[in-house]
Amino acid sequence: MTNETLQTNFETLAVSSKDNIVTLQLNRGKANPINRQMINDLHTFFEQATNDEDVNGVIMTGKQHFFSSGLDLKQLYDMNEEDVKEFWVAFMKMTKVIASFPKPLIAAITGHSPAGGCVLAVCADYRVMAEGNYIIGLNEIPVGIVVPKVIFDLYAFWIGNKTAYQYLLEGKLISPSEAKEVGLVDEVVAADKVLAHAEEKMEDYANFDGKTWSLSKSNLRGGMLAGMNMDNLDEILEPMLKQWWSPRTRSILKMIVASLTK
Repeated sequence: MTNETLQTNFETLAVSSKDNIVTLQLNRGKANPINRQMINDLHTFFEQATNDEDVNGVIMTGKQHFFSSGLDLKQLYDMNEEDVKEFWVAFMKMTKVIASFPKPLIAAITGHSPAGGCVLAVCADYRVMAEGNYIIGLNEIPVGIVVPKVIFDLYAFWIGNKTAYQYLLEGKLISPSEAKEVGLVDEVVAADKVLAHAEEKMEDYANFDGKTWSLSKSNLRGGMLAGMNMDNLDEILEPMLKQWWSPRTRSILKMIVASLTK
């Protein structure tokens, strides 16, 4: 493994470091919608953090009331077919890079975390969520987006096949307390305590031998990661992309985008 210097000047991310632990704040507007630039930035950050020997762990967090609102549908809706496909390919590859991160990764979920925000959160090893009137979950189907199996596998890794299956088919978004009950998050604490609790958990991980911890994480995630095969992305994405351009899905997306621009 080569030692890289971690980049800190990202357009959509704010990076700070203390005692070899990096705090990575999603930093795009009020709600942190995931656009193409954020996908690029996250992919680059986690590749560099993987290869930087000075990084022992990462805490990924958001802003007040929002971890991430999910994919930037306003940007996606206006894209042509080639750009939409490229977006989804990049999103899937980014997800694999984060899910494969060999070091401790904790999500400090500061508020709403639906759809793509939830995908980022379930890549982590541990999740601390703010209590309050917030939602988390995968609601792609009501939006008209076909759920790939690799996303199901990542979701089900934490909440089990039966619950993930039913929640996905219903597009179910749940409260922080419900999320803790089903195992989607590990702690629910006051909003101003989220980062502190994430830091405390990271201290626990830091007490273990890093190499032992990393190899064990790789073993425990092996089956799930093996299913995230990026060699057959065209096959994985074909049903999703076909449905993306269907009149019904375009109509749903148009209504959502109109509501977002009000």
